[in-house]
Amino acid sequence: MVEKVLWPAYFDAEKTRNEGRRVAAEMAVEEPTVDEIAQAVQQVGYDAIIERDKAYSRENWDERGRVLVQNADDSSKNDLIQAVAAYVAALRD
Repeated sequence: MVEKVLWPAYFDAEKTRNEGRRVAAEMAVEEPTVDEIAQAVQQVGYDAIIERDKAYSRENWDERGRVLVQNADDSSKNDLIQAVAAYVAALRD
């Protein structure tokens, strides 16, 4: 089983694509948290594990954490990111 890793920077509206954002600016949110991402992952139908003491290399080692997605072998990482982004945005509404 391979886990997929989701970093908050993937969904952060304040980041550029070069800084790590992987969703369209319209789908991004300000300062997403690992808790929101994990909740969205569960809404999509996968198990999520939060690791809070991790830092994304493009964020100057700011430890915002990351979310490990388990049992997501049947979908591509990009499809997973897009689905999670939609749920994170919906959680904010």
